[in-house]
Amino acid sequence: MELQGPQEPFDIEIGNIVYSIFPEEKDVYMVFKDGEEYVKIIKDTEQTWLKLNPETELPMFGMDEEINAIGQGIIAELG
Repeated sequence: MELQGPQEPFDIEIGNIVYSIFPEEKDVYMVFKDGEEYVKIIKDTEQTWLKLNPETELPMFGMDEEINAIGQGIIAELG
């Protein structure tokens, strides 16, 4: 299933933190936290999201609960 929906920036809230999400390309999003560039993420599977290395933009494998939570928020927003 491909995500549909706005390709405009949008906000998601996880706990008491608001993240600003900026779609870049298919399944790639720049995430801002507290008004500052925070992390770029990419969808790996429906359940798994990966952080991209800020210098090389290659996926950094490894479980990251915050990144997965942001990814699930993106799916919920665009779903």
